Amino acid sequence: MLDIKFIRENKDLIKEAARKKRIQFDVERLLAVDEKRRMLIREVDELRQKHKEFTGASEEAKLSKDQLSHKEFELKTVEDEFDELMLQAPNVPDPSVPEGESDADNQEIRKWGEIKIEHGKNYLNLMQARDMLDLERGVKVSGFRGYFLKGEAALLSIALWRFALDYPVARGFMPFLAPALVRKENLVGTGWVGGTTPEAGEDVYKTQDDVYLSGTSEVSMMGYHAEEILKEEELPKKYVAFSPCFRREIGSHGKDTKGVFRVHEFFKVEQVILCRADHQESVKWHEELTKNSEEIMRALEIPYRVVVNCGADLGLGQVKKYDIEGWIPSERKYRETHSASYFHDFQTRRLNIKYRDGAGKLHFAHSLNNTAIATPRILEAFLENHQQPDGSVRIPEALQKYLGKDMIK
Repeated sequence: MLDIKFIRENKDLIKEAARKKRIQFDVERLLAVDEKRRMLIREVDELRQKHKEFTGASEEAKLSKDQLSHKEFELKTVEDEFDELMLQAPNVPDPSVPEGESDADNQEIRKWGEIKIEHGKNYLNLMQARDMLDLERGVKVSGFRGYFLKGEAALLSIALWRFALDYPVARGFMPFLAPALVRKENLVGTGWVGGTTPEAGEDVYKTQDDVYLSGTSEVSMMGYHAEEILKEEELPKKYVAFSPCFRREIGSHGKDTKGVFRVHEFFKVEQVILCRADHQESVKWHEELTKNSEEIMRALEIPYRVVVNCGADLGLGQVKKYDIEGWIPSERKYRETHSASYFHDFQTRRLNIKYRDGAGKLHFAHSLNNTAIATPRILEAFLENHQQPDGSVRIPEALQKYLGKDMIK
Protein backbone atom coordinates (compact mmCIF):
# COMPACT_ATOMS: atom_id res chain seq x y z
CA MET A 1 0.00 0.00 0.00
CA LEU A 2 1.19 3.49 -0.82
CA ASP A 3 0.79 6.70 1.19
CA ILE A 4 -2.29 8.54 -0.09
CA LYS A 5 -0.43 11.84 0.25
CA PHE A 6 2.28 10.45 -2.05
CA ILE A 7 -0.40 9.40 -4.55
CA ARG A 8 -2.05 12.84 -4.46
CA GLU A 9 1.27 14.54 -5.15
CA ASN A 10 2.48 12.04 -7.76
CA LYS A 11 -0.57 10.83 -9.67
CA ASP A 12 1.28 10.82 -13.00
CA LEU A 13 3.97 8.61 -11.45
CA ILE A 14 1.28 6.14 -10.31
CA LYS A 15 -0.27 6.15 -13.79
CA GLU A 16 3.14 5.37 -15.26
CA ALA A 17 3.70 2.60 -12.69
CA ALA A 18 0.39 0.98 -13.69
CA ARG A 19 1.27 1.27 -17.37
CA LYS A 20 4.73 -0.21 -16.91
CA LYS A 21 3.40 -3.11 -14.82
CA ARG A 22 0.50 -3.59 -17.27
CA ILE A 23 -1.98 -3.23 -14.40
CA GLN A 24 -5.43 -1.71 -14.82
CA PHE A 25 -5.75 0.99 -12.16
CA ASP A 26 -7.77 4.23 -12.23
CA VAL A 27 -5.83 6.72 -10.12
CA GLU A 28 -8.31 9.50 -10.96
CA ARG A 29 -11.10 7.40 -9.47
CA LEU A 30 -9.06 6.89 -6.29
CA LEU A 31 -8.38 10.61 -5.97
CA ALA A 32 -12.05 11.47 -6.51
CA VAL A 33 -13.10 8.99 -3.82
CA ASP A 34 -10.38 10.34 -1.55
CA GLU A 35 -11.67 13.90 -2.00
CA LYS A 36 -15.20 12.79 -1.22
CA ARG A 37 -13.95 10.86 1.81
CA ARG A 38 -12.16 13.90 3.20
CA MET A 39 -15.23 16.09 2.64
CA LEU A 40 -17.43 13.57 4.47
CA ILE A 41 -14.97 13.36 7.36
CA ARG A 42 -15.25 17.11 7.80
CA GLU A 43 -19.06 16.96 7.63
CA VAL A 44 -19.24 14.10 10.14
CA ASP A 45 -16.93 15.94 12.53
CA GLU A 46 -19.10 19.06 12.28
CA LEU A 47 -22.30 17.07 12.87
CA ARG A 48 -20.79 15.31 15.87
CA GLN A 49 -19.79 18.62 17.38
CA LYS A 50 -23.25 20.05 16.70
CA HIS A 51 -24.93 16.99 18.18
CA LYS A 52 -23.03 17.46 21.45
CA GLU A 53 -24.72 20.84 21.86
CA PHE A 54 -28.16 19.23 22.18
CA THR A 55 -29.33 17.75 25.45
CA GLY A 56 -32.23 15.55 26.39
CA ALA A 57 -34.66 13.98 23.93
CA SER A 58 -35.69 17.09 22.07
CA GLU A 59 -36.84 17.02 18.45
CA GLU A 60 -33.67 18.87 17.49
CA ALA A 61 -31.53 16.25 19.18
CA LYS A 62 -33.38 13.41 17.40
CA LEU A 63 -33.03 15.15 14.04
CA SER A 64 -29.35 15.82 14.70
CA LYS A 65 -28.76 12.15 15.57
CA ASP A 66 -30.54 11.00 12.40
CA GLN A 67 -28.47 13.34 10.25
CA LEU A 68 -25.28 12.16 11.91
CA SER A 69 -26.16 8.47 11.47
CA HIS A 70 -26.96 8.99 7.79
CA LYS A 71 -23.72 10.86 7.16
CA GLU A 72 -21.66 8.25 9.09
CA PHE A 73 -23.18 5.49 6.96
CA GLU A 74 -22.32 7.45 3.81
CA LEU A 75 -18.76 7.93 5.07
CA LYS A 76 -18.41 4.22 5.85
CA THR A 77 -19.49 3.32 2.31
CA VAL A 78 -17.01 5.73 0.77
CA GLU A 79 -14.21 4.59 3.09
CA ASP A 80 -14.80 0.97 2.08
CA GLU A 81 -14.41 1.93 -1.58
CA PHE A 82 -11.35 4.01 -0.75
CA ASP A 83 -9.72 1.11 1.13
CA GLU A 84 -10.35 -1.27 -1.78
CA LEU A 85 -8.89 1.16 -4.31
CA MET A 86 -5.85 1.76 -2.11
CA LEU A 87 -5.17 -1.98 -2.11
CA GLN A 88 -5.09 -1.88 -5.91
CA ALA A 89 -2.62 1.01 -6.25
CA PRO A 90 0.65 -0.32 -7.74
CA ASN A 91 4.00 0.37 -6.20
CA VAL A 92 6.38 2.40 -8.35
CA PRO A 93 9.02 0.25 -10.09
CA ASP A 94 12.66 1.26 -9.96
CA PRO A 95 13.80 3.20 -13.07
CA SER A 96 16.20 0.33 -13.86
CA VAL A 97 13.27 -2.07 -14.41
CA PRO A 98 13.03 -2.72 -18.17
CA GLU A 99 9.93 -2.42 -20.30
CA GLY A 100 8.20 -5.62 -21.38
CA GLU A 101 4.95 -7.46 -21.93
CA SER A 102 5.77 -10.78 -20.21
CA ASP A 103 8.56 -12.82 -18.62
CA ALA A 104 9.89 -13.35 -22.15
CA ASP A 105 11.10 -9.74 -21.97
CA ASN A 106 13.14 -10.18 -18.78
CA GLN A 107 16.74 -9.16 -19.39
CA GLU A 108 19.75 -11.31 -18.66
CA ILE A 109 22.37 -9.48 -16.58
CA ARG A 110 24.86 -12.30 -15.88
CA LYS A 111 25.35 -16.05 -16.04
CA TRP A 112 27.56 -18.63 -14.38
CA GLY A 113 28.68 -22.16 -15.14
CA GLU A 114 29.35 -24.30 -18.17
CA ILE A 115 26.10 -25.57 -19.63
CA LYS A 116 25.61 -29.17 -20.70
CA ILE A 117 24.11 -29.68 -24.14
CA GLU A 118 24.36 -33.45 -24.29
CA HIS A 119 22.37 -35.28 -21.66
CA GLY A 120 21.14 -38.73 -20.78
CA LYS A 121 17.65 -39.21 -19.43
CA ASN A 122 15.57 -36.21 -18.52
CA TYR A 123 15.04 -35.83 -14.77
CA LEU A 124 11.58 -37.42 -14.86
CA ASN A 125 12.76 -40.58 -16.60
CA LEU A 126 15.83 -40.70 -14.39
CA MET A 127 13.79 -40.44 -11.17
CA GLN A 128 11.28 -43.04 -12.28
CA ALA A 129 14.00 -45.43 -13.46
CA ARG A 130 15.67 -45.20 -10.04
CA ASP A 131 12.41 -45.49 -8.07
CA MET A 132 12.73 -41.94 -6.70
CA LEU A 133 9.29 -40.71 -7.80
CA ASP A 134 5.76 -42.09 -7.92
CA LEU A 135 3.39 -39.85 -9.85
CA GLU A 136 0.64 -42.41 -10.39
CA ARG A 137 0.09 -42.97 -6.66
CA GLY A 138 0.59 -39.25 -6.06
CA VAL A 139 -2.35 -38.48 -8.33
CA LYS A 140 -4.36 -41.26 -6.70
CA VAL A 141 -3.82 -39.71 -3.27
CA SER A 142 -3.70 -35.95 -4.01
CA GLY A 143 -5.23 -35.50 -7.45
CA PHE A 144 -3.79 -33.44 -10.30
CA ARG A 145 -0.09 -32.63 -9.80
CA GLY A 146 0.16 -35.01 -6.84
CA TYR A 147 3.44 -36.84 -6.29
CA PHE A 148 5.48 -38.96 -3.89
CA LEU A 149 9.23 -38.47 -3.56
CA LYS A 150 10.87 -41.74 -2.53
CA GLY A 151 14.18 -43.10 -1.36
CA GLU A 152 17.13 -41.05 -2.60
CA ALA A 153 14.86 -38.19 -3.77
CA ALA A 154 13.40 -37.80 -0.27
CA LEU A 155 16.84 -37.82 1.35
CA LEU A 156 18.24 -35.47 -1.29
CA SER A 157 15.39 -32.99 -0.67
CA ILE A 158 16.03 -32.99 3.09
CA ALA A 159 19.74 -32.47 2.46
CA LEU A 160 19.00 -29.50 0.21
CA TRP A 161 16.70 -27.93 2.83
CA ARG A 162 19.33 -28.18 5.55
CA PHE A 163 22.09 -26.89 3.30
CA ALA A 164 19.95 -23.93 2.22
CA LEU A 165 19.11 -23.15 5.86
CA ASP A 166 22.69 -23.39 7.10
CA TYR A 167 24.04 -21.10 4.40
CA PRO A 168 22.11 -17.93 5.43
CA VAL A 169 22.39 -18.82 9.14
CA ALA A 170 26.18 -18.67 8.79
CA ARG A 171 25.65 -15.12 7.45
CA GLY A 172 23.61 -13.86 10.38
CA PHE A 173 20.10 -14.96 9.46
CA MET A 174 17.87 -16.36 12.21
CA PRO A 175 16.31 -19.73 11.26
CA PHE A 176 12.58 -20.37 11.57
CA LEU A 177 10.10 -23.16 10.97
CA ALA A 178 7.18 -21.04 9.79
CA PRO A 179 3.46 -21.91 9.76
CA ALA A 180 1.78 -22.58 6.44
CA LEU A 181 -1.67 -21.82 7.89
CA VAL A 182 -2.16 -18.05 7.88
CA ARG A 183 -4.99 -15.62 8.49
CA LYS A 184 -6.26 -13.51 5.62
CA GLU A 185 -4.79 -10.25 6.88
CA ASN A 186 -1.29 -11.65 6.34
CA LEU A 187 -2.09 -12.42 2.70
CA VAL A 188 -3.60 -8.97 2.22
CA GLY A 189 -0.60 -7.42 3.94
CA THR A 190 1.90 -9.09 1.64
CA GLY A 191 -0.18 -8.51 -1.51
CA TRP A 192 -1.21 -12.12 -2.15
CA VAL A 193 -4.90 -11.31 -1.64
CA GLY A 194 -6.46 -7.98 -2.54
CA GLY A 195 -5.47 -5.97 -5.58
CA THR A 196 -5.16 -6.76 -9.24
CA THR A 197 -2.01 -8.90 -9.52
CA PRO A 198 -2.31 -12.33 -11.15
CA GLU A 199 -1.44 -14.00 -7.86
CA ALA A 200 -4.09 -12.03 -5.95
CA GLY A 201 -6.35 -14.66 -4.49
CA GLU A 202 -6.66 -17.15 -7.34
CA ASP A 203 -3.58 -19.19 -6.38
CA VAL A 204 -4.42 -19.37 -2.66
CA TYR A 205 -6.09 -22.33 -0.96
CA LYS A 206 -8.70 -21.46 1.67
CA THR A 207 -9.77 -23.85 4.43
CA GLN A 208 -13.22 -24.26 5.93
CA ASP A 209 -11.94 -22.57 9.11
CA ASP A 210 -11.41 -19.26 7.26
CA VAL A 211 -7.63 -19.59 7.31
CA TYR A 212 -5.45 -20.02 4.25
CA LEU A 213 -2.59 -22.21 3.07
CA SER A 214 0.37 -19.98 2.34
CA GLY A 215 2.27 -20.17 -0.94
CA THR A 216 5.49 -18.95 0.70
CA SER A 217 6.79 -18.36 4.24
CA GLU A 218 7.23 -14.72 3.22
CA VAL A 219 3.57 -14.38 4.25
CA SER A 220 3.94 -15.76 7.76
CA MET A 221 7.32 -14.12 8.38
CA MET A 222 5.98 -10.69 7.40
CA GLY A 223 3.01 -11.30 9.69
CA TYR A 224 5.45 -12.10 12.50
CA HIS A 225 6.03 -8.39 13.19
CA ALA A 226 2.60 -7.05 12.14
CA GLU A 227 1.31 -4.20 14.31
CA GLU A 228 4.69 -3.82 16.00
CA ILE A 229 7.09 -0.92 16.53
CA LEU A 230 10.71 -2.02 16.33
CA LYS A 231 13.84 -0.18 17.39
CA GLU A 232 16.09 1.14 14.65
CA GLU A 233 19.09 -0.58 16.21
CA GLU A 234 17.30 -3.93 15.79
CA LEU A 235 17.41 -3.53 12.01
CA PRO A 236 18.01 -5.23 9.73
CA LYS A 237 15.94 -8.22 10.80
CA LYS A 238 17.32 -11.13 8.76
CA TYR A 239 15.27 -14.33 8.77
CA VAL A 240 15.46 -17.62 6.88
CA ALA A 241 12.34 -19.75 7.17
CA PHE A 242 11.41 -23.27 6.11
CA SER A 243 7.78 -24.22 5.47
CA PRO A 244 5.51 -26.33 3.31
CA CYS A 245 3.90 -24.20 0.61
CA PHE A 246 0.68 -24.50 -1.39
CA ARG A 247 -0.39 -22.91 -4.67
CA ARG A 248 -3.33 -23.72 -6.88
CA GLU A 249 -1.40 -22.76 -10.06
CA ILE A 250 -4.63 -21.60 -11.71
CA GLY A 251 -2.83 -19.36 -14.19
CA SER A 252 -0.56 -22.19 -15.33
CA HIS A 253 -3.05 -25.04 -15.58
CA GLY A 254 -1.66 -26.36 -18.86
CA LYS A 255 2.03 -25.91 -18.01
CA ASP A 256 4.29 -28.67 -16.67
CA THR A 257 1.45 -31.12 -16.16
CA LYS A 258 3.97 -33.95 -15.86
CA GLY A 259 6.79 -34.12 -13.36
CA VAL A 260 7.48 -32.07 -10.24
CA PHE A 261 8.63 -28.68 -11.53
CA ARG A 262 5.22 -27.07 -11.01
CA VAL A 263 3.11 -28.66 -8.26
CA HIS A 264 0.40 -27.69 -5.76
CA GLU A 265 2.34 -28.69 -2.65
CA PHE A 266 6.05 -28.06 -2.21
CA PHE A 267 8.69 -26.99 0.32
CA LYS A 268 10.72 -23.83 0.43
CA VAL A 269 13.48 -22.14 2.37
CA GLU A 270 12.83 -18.40 2.16
CA GLN A 271 14.97 -15.40 3.11
CA VAL A 272 13.15 -12.33 4.50
CA ILE A 273 14.62 -8.99 5.56
CA LEU A 274 13.19 -5.91 7.28
CA CYS A 275 15.48 -2.89 7.03
CA ARG A 276 15.53 0.87 7.48
CA ALA A 277 13.29 3.01 5.25
CA ASP A 278 16.01 4.00 2.83
CA HIS A 279 16.13 3.18 -0.88
CA GLN A 280 19.86 2.52 -0.94
CA GLU A 281 19.49 0.24 2.08
CA SER A 282 16.86 -1.79 0.19
CA VAL A 283 19.07 -1.94 -2.90
CA LYS A 284 22.02 -3.14 -0.80
CA TRP A 285 20.05 -5.97 0.80
CA HIS A 286 18.41 -6.90 -2.51
CA GLU A 287 21.84 -7.48 -4.00
CA GLU A 288 22.95 -9.35 -0.87
CA LEU A 289 19.96 -11.70 -0.95
CA THR A 290 20.54 -12.39 -4.62
CA LYS A 291 24.21 -13.06 -3.94
CA ASN A 292 23.25 -15.61 -1.26
CA SER A 293 21.09 -17.54 -3.70
CA GLU A 294 23.70 -17.35 -6.44
CA GLU A 295 26.31 -18.76 -4.07
CA ILE A 296 23.93 -21.58 -3.14
CA MET A 297 23.55 -22.40 -6.84
CA ARG A 298 27.32 -22.27 -7.31
CA ALA A 299 27.90 -24.54 -4.32
CA LEU A 300 25.38 -26.95 -5.84
CA GLU A 301 27.27 -26.59 -9.13
CA ILE A 302 24.14 -25.79 -11.13
CA PRO A 303 24.74 -23.44 -14.10
CA TYR A 304 22.41 -20.45 -13.94
CA ARG A 305 21.69 -16.98 -15.18
CA VAL A 306 20.25 -13.92 -13.41
CA VAL A 307 17.57 -11.84 -15.11
CA VAL A 308 16.06 -8.53 -14.10
CA ASN A 309 12.30 -8.80 -14.44
CA CYS A 310 10.48 -6.45 -16.78
CA GLY A 311 7.60 -4.26 -15.64
CA ALA A 312 4.88 -6.67 -16.71
CA ASP A 313 6.53 -9.48 -14.73
CA LEU A 314 6.46 -7.55 -11.45
CA GLY A 315 3.76 -8.02 -8.85
CA LEU A 316 1.64 -5.19 -7.53
CA GLY A 317 3.99 -4.34 -4.67
CA GLN A 318 7.42 -5.13 -6.07
CA VAL A 319 9.84 -2.29 -6.78
CA LYS A 320 12.34 -4.57 -8.49
CA LYS A 321 12.86 -8.31 -8.90
CA TYR A 322 15.62 -10.62 -10.01
CA ASP A 323 14.98 -14.20 -11.07
CA ILE A 324 17.68 -16.84 -10.96
CA GLU A 325 17.16 -19.49 -13.62
CA GLY A 326 18.88 -22.88 -13.54
CA TRP A 327 20.04 -24.57 -16.74
CA ILE A 328 17.89 -27.57 -17.79
CA PRO A 329 19.92 -29.74 -20.20
CA SER A 330 16.95 -31.77 -21.48
CA GLU A 331 15.05 -28.60 -22.39
CA ARG A 332 18.13 -26.67 -23.51
CA LYS A 333 17.02 -23.57 -21.67
CA TYR A 334 17.12 -21.82 -18.30
CA ARG A 335 14.12 -22.05 -15.96
CA GLU A 336 13.31 -20.06 -12.82
CA THR A 337 14.50 -21.52 -9.53
CA HIS A 338 14.72 -18.39 -7.33
CA SER A 339 13.17 -14.92 -7.10
CA ALA A 340 14.47 -11.92 -5.14
CA SER A 341 12.26 -8.86 -4.60
CA TYR A 342 12.13 -5.65 -2.64
CA PHE A 343 9.01 -3.65 -1.82
CA HIS A 344 10.05 -0.47 0.02
CA ASP A 345 7.23 0.11 2.58
CA PHE A 346 4.42 -1.36 0.44
CA GLN A 347 3.95 -4.44 2.65
CA THR A 348 4.82 -2.83 5.96
CA ARG A 349 2.19 -0.11 5.55
CA ARG A 350 -0.43 -2.82 5.08
CA LEU A 351 0.88 -4.78 8.06
CA ASN A 352 1.71 -1.71 10.16
CA ILE A 353 5.34 -2.62 10.82
CA LYS A 354 7.22 0.45 12.02
CA TYR A 355 10.46 1.34 13.74
CA ARG A 356 11.45 4.30 15.88
CA ASP A 357 14.62 6.15 14.94
CA GLY A 358 17.09 7.79 17.30
CA ALA A 359 15.13 11.04 17.28
CA GLY A 360 11.92 9.23 18.26
CA LYS A 361 10.31 9.49 14.82
CA LEU A 362 8.33 6.54 13.46
CA HIS A 363 8.94 5.06 10.01
CA PHE A 364 7.53 2.12 8.12
CA ALA A 365 10.29 -0.43 7.60
CA HIS A 366 11.28 -1.69 4.16
CA SER A 367 10.84 -5.38 3.29
CA LEU A 368 12.58 -7.85 0.99
CA ASN A 369 12.40 -11.57 0.29
CA ASN A 370 14.22 -14.19 -1.75
CA THR A 371 14.16 -17.94 -2.30
CA ALA A 372 17.07 -19.89 -0.81
CA ILE A 373 15.83 -23.22 -2.23
CA ALA A 374 12.50 -24.64 -3.40
CA THR A 375 11.87 -28.35 -3.75
CA PRO A 376 11.00 -30.41 -5.67
CA ARG A 377 11.49 -27.78 -8.41
CA ILE A 378 15.29 -27.63 -7.99
CA LEU A 379 15.56 -31.40 -8.53
CA GLU A 380 15.16 -31.04 -12.29
CA ALA A 381 18.24 -28.86 -12.69
CA PHE A 382 20.19 -30.70 -9.98
CA LEU A 383 19.69 -34.23 -11.29
CA GLU A 384 20.14 -33.42 -14.97
CA ASN A 385 23.30 -31.38 -14.46
CA HIS A 386 24.92 -34.02 -12.24
CA GLN A 387 23.79 -37.12 -14.11
CA GLN A 388 26.68 -39.35 -15.15
CA PRO A 389 26.88 -41.45 -18.36
CA ASP A 390 25.95 -44.58 -16.41
CA GLY A 391 22.83 -42.92 -14.97
CA SER A 392 24.29 -42.29 -11.52
CA VAL A 393 24.17 -38.80 -10.02
CA ARG A 394 27.24 -37.00 -8.67
CA ILE A 395 26.75 -35.09 -5.41
CA PRO A 396 28.64 -31.77 -5.17
CA GLU A 397 31.12 -31.53 -2.33
CA ALA A 398 29.09 -28.85 -0.49
CA LEU A 399 26.13 -31.23 -0.17
CA GLN A 400 27.99 -34.47 0.61
CA LYS A 401 28.02 -34.05 4.39
CA TYR A 402 24.23 -33.52 4.37
CA LEU A 403 23.47 -36.54 2.21
CA GLY A 404 26.27 -38.73 3.54
CA LYS A 405 27.54 -39.81 0.12
CA ASP A 406 29.20 -38.51 -3.00
CA MET A 407 27.12 -40.42 -5.52
CA ILE A 408 23.55 -41.61 -6.00
CA LYS A 409 24.05 -44.97 -7.72
